[in-house]
Amino acid sequence: MNRPADPFAAPDEPTRRREARQRSVELLYEAEMKSCELADVLAEQVSDLDPFALLLASSVASQRDALVERLAGLLAEGWTPERLGICDRLILLQGLFELERGSAPAAVVINEAVELAHRLGATDRSGALVNGVLAAAHSRS
Repeated sequence: MNRPADPFAAPDEPTRRREARQRSVELLYEAEMKSCELADVLAEQVSDLDPFALLLASSVASQRDALVERLAGLLAEGWTPERLGICDRLILLQGLFELERGSAPAAVVINEAVELAHRLGATDRSGALVNGVLAAAHSRS
């Protein structure tokens, strides 16, 4: 089935990628809240997704176990990925994937993840958490 293109697509590449990162987190969140596979959520979409959003969401979903394991190793003692707010955890998993992928500068990936955490995070400290964890991940790579 051909779906219409997004009539509200961003006019420039940096904005498009920022919106795609947020859309990816939203898709992953929906799958988690519905306790279903990401493929089920994707099948319900009424318009075509940005290719970058689709890449991010699909990659995080398919590499989830490895990303969660990596995240667990970066958290302070006594913390587990499951203890984090859902959006914080998803933003961190996506940020770790992007850092490992290396297609954008680390500073851009970290900044974009922090901005997402400010908008979608569980607390007013989510941005600081995301910044610290992703900076630690980058310094260890």
